[in-house]
Amino acid sequence: MDRNPSPPSSEAEEEGDAVGNTVYSKHWLFSILTRLIEVISPEKTEPTVSPEGIQTELDEEMENDICKVWDMSMDEDVALFLQEFNAPDIFMGVFAKSKCPRLTEICVGILGNMACFQDICMSISKDENLGQVLLQRLCDSDSPTLLETSRLLLTCLSQPEVANVWVERIRENPSVYDCVCFIMSSSTNVELLVKVGEVVDKLFDLDEELMLNWIKNGTCRSVGPSVDDSPEELPDFKIVPCILEAAKQVRSDNPEGLDVYMHILQLLTTVDEGIQAIDMPLIGSLIRILQYMEGCGKRSVDNSKESEQQETGRADLNEEDFHLKILKDICCELLSNMLQELTKENTLEGLHQGHLNEQTCSCAFQNLLPLYFASVESFLEVLREADQTLADNLEKRFPSLKVHA
Repeated sequence: MDRNPSPPSSEAEEEGDAVGNTVYSKHWLFSILTRLIEVISPEKTEPTVSPEGIQTELDEEMENDICKVWDMSMDEDVALFLQEFNAPDIFMGVFAKSKCPRLTEICVGILGNMACFQDICMSISKDENLGQVLLQRLCDSDSPTLLETSRLLLTCLSQPEVANVWVERIRENPSVYDCVCFIMSSSTNVELLVKVGEVVDKLFDLDEELMLNWIKNGTCRSVGPSVDDSPEELPDFKIVPCILEAAKQVRSDNPEGLDVYMHILQLLTTVDEGIQAIDMPLIGSLIRILQYMEGCGKRSVDNSKESEQQETGRADLNEEDFHLKILKDICCELLSNMLQELTKENTLEGLHQGHLNEQTCSCAFQNLLPLYFASVESFLEVLREADQTLADNLEKRFPSLKVHA
């Protein structure tokens, strides 16, 4: 915004001071909205301003008062009053001008409370400028602001009358994908991860086309979280690894949050593209398990040589080896089935992501041969199309494959 929003009308005082059927004062709420405009006014100078003259912290009194408004906004009469006196426009000014993370967080939180009421939610959702500014908040570097933004989006997506408006807006805004992936892949804030997961779960449940677009996504864009709002190039995100990273982060602290991410994965498996996107990271995980078990086997052999004279604990060791063999058999069977289904495109993607290379393929072949020879041979044919050199190297390491080529 190039100007500060106009102050709300003071005519409210003439109509009686109570807000609707509440005991809250119109005059007091009006005064807070007016002070909020003053806070973001570049002409106003306070001790808590940056060298550029922009306030970066709230004084204690203002923070306490605006937090009271946040609490009060859960009341429908208060929410309607704020809507009537253009609070969303004032908040737009905050988002555009304020460099105070706490103030931004509170204003997004108030909007989130207001959006719980259908008519207000429809008004907020249909405001294209406000909608775009709110989506930009997903690229914020402040976790509390991200949490409140996610809550607001989830509230709007849960309203059938406006859900499609937000789905379309998100589909047309590529930065949302990048910022959501960035949060899921890097945040350690479990509460934030759960709320972002709920947003993604709702989006995928509402719109299969958007889910397909996000599965196929991954091109690098010059948009991302930045304190000074300057564009920041993000990595080449893939949705499935980001979801798995977030699930790993929340699994011990929030079992219900883990259920959210499991449901996202379940939604992904309803389309072929989603299955393929999940398959490659899973193949990488299965091979890592086999590599780990190879390491365990080597250590077990070394330990047995050093302690052949010690019989104590031998039964426990044999039982552990038995369970490891069962795990290995399951991994090998699953891996063989998945390798047999890979296409050239899947294989190229696996090579690009690092799930497939000479070391991992050698480990897979070592464990699959000779029992799953047909699966290995089928995969090798596809690998020749994707990487002839790697296929030739593997044939040299496993002569039985070359004989049947």
